[in-house]
Amino acid sequence: MRKTEIRVEPTEAFFERGRKHARLADRGNSIPPSHVVSFEDIESFLSVLTAKRVLLLRQVSETPASISDLAVKLKRDRSAVTRDIQLLESFGILRVVEKPLPGHGRQKWIMPVAHDIQLTAQL
Repeated sequence: MRKTEIRVEPTEAFFERGRKHARLADRGNSIPPSHVVSFEDIESFLSVLTAKRVLLLRQVSETPASISDLAVKLKRDRSAVTRDIQLLESFGILRVVEKPLPGHGRQKWIMPVAHDIQLTAQL
């Protein structure tokens, strides 16, 4: 996936986008690939995308890293970074992949679902 868009949009706009895709599918046309995470209002948008989570997204977009590495780079507690990663993963913005370590053990690597993340909100 190339781009993830995180936006605030009214419920009607959300359903209109779904109807547009349904019409394309009914005609046998392909549905353009997209990854949109939408929020109904600005309050819920800002409750998920706090300043610290946006910094986390920026860091992961630059270089995928382990949870421990991210905690050190962001100068935050590892458990707080883990909670933020779990929340962003539940919205489909981040992906967690387990990689084996040489010798023994496994390590969780955090990477964005898409290369570009676009935040959109209109007041």
